[in-house]
Amino acid sequence: MTIRRLLAVSTLSLALSAGFVQAQTAPIALERIEAAVAAGTPRVTAWRRDLHANPELGFAETRTAAMVADHLRALGMEVRTGVGKTGVVGVLRGGRPGGTVALRADMDALPVLEATGLPFASTATGTYMGNTVPVAHACGHDAHVAMLMGAAEVLAGMKDDIAGTVVFIFQPAEEGAPPGEPLGGAALMIQEGALADPRPDAIFGLHVVPGRPGTVFFRPQGFMAASDRIDIVLHGRQTHGAWPWKGVDVIAASAQIVQTINTLTARTIDPTTTPTVFTIATLDAGVRYNIIPDRATLSGTLRTFDIAQRDDLVRRAEIAIDNVAETFGATAEFSVRQNAALVFNNEELSAWLAPILTEAAGAGNVNAGSPPTTVAEDFSYLSQEVPGVFYHLGGSKDGVDPSTSPPNHSPGFDVNESVLPLGVKTHVLSAIRFLERQ
Repeated sequence: MTIRRLLAVSTLSLALSAGFVQAQTAPIALERIEAAVAAGTPRVTAWRRDLHANPELGFAETRTAAMVADHLRALGMEVRTGVGKTGVVGVLRGGRPGGTVALRADMDALPVLEATGLPFASTATGTYMGNTVPVAHACGHDAHVAMLMGAAEVLAGMKDDIAGTVVFIFQPAEEGAPPGEPLGGAALMIQEGALADPRPDAIFGLHVVPGRPGTVFFRPQGFMAASDRIDIVLHGRQTHGAWPWKGVDVIAASAQIVQTINTLTARTIDPTTTPTVFTIATLDAGVRYNIIPDRATLSGTLRTFDIAQRDDLVRRAEIAIDNVAETFGATAEFSVRQNAALVFNNEELSAWLAPILTEAAGAGNVNAGSPPTTVAEDFSYLSQEVPGVFYHLGGSKDGVDPSTSPPNHSPGFDVNESVLPLGVKTHVLSAIRFLERQ
């Protein structure tokens, strides 16, 4: 655990045990919150559909950011734009003194061709790695933005009764920094002051995923994996496909590297101690069926939950790849870049939040001990700075087995709009109840 995280935990412990100096008043009633959420649901649904039809790639979310900023200004908030290129920060100061809590939503879409058949399906395109590509909200960020906009509206309507301050963070580029950019959205927003003036005492966020609609699930400590991007470049010698011995075959070397990586993970990591996934996902080489090229590039992802184990696996992978290349007479370049750190949910804050989420979702609909998941989220950088909890919201279609639902990042991924009010409610309750605690 880092010194920064230890300090954050200590600060949170003091806050949870002692509370802030504030007036002793009755909590805002759940019925009042639910009525406000219900009143705003048609707008949240309309926002979600508009955003879904008009997706934008990371650091290009100009239309989305303008829509968010206009909404927050109309609610009377202090608004900062251009925080981390296209990020938006809104500050709602309550009518009574108290602490500060942050709520976060991500805004970017993916280079995916949508195949949902929705009447508001995306037909948008964007530029990715120099190419024109289809763009779609294949990860649910359209729902995230709409739900946090709805929560902002509900909370602004209760401003006079809120003891403290709520910070709304609308973040770009959660899916990772575009090529050529050194930092992704969360890290860049932190660098540019998203968590300063005022600095939150805690931060909460959510993500829609396949799951029974109306359920919420998370776990304390490590919840979502750290994500590293792996890049490998092999250099060989070009030759005729009929005379492979006259060149250095990077195609054969590439195939061996893929098998080596798969075996290295499956045969040297104990799967009962920590989930680990090492996937080579792209291989780019050659232009003609009968020419063995002189260069091949591979890329992939490494997902881990243990820092020391991750470092050792990276070290051994680089050695193994060099050895394979040398066996074929080739040379290899190996690089690693972190896209997201481990999503670490603060233990004390997780225990406090579980009954709040149950208040929102109802008994039997919250799992506070969900298994870890190997997908990643750069919310991790925000919760390294201040104590945080990130949770998942089940959003499969009614009557559909979540295990067969199209997963996030697939062309058929969609969000059950019936869960939008619950997402608004979990945001609102986590903020209000945190500021009300004694």
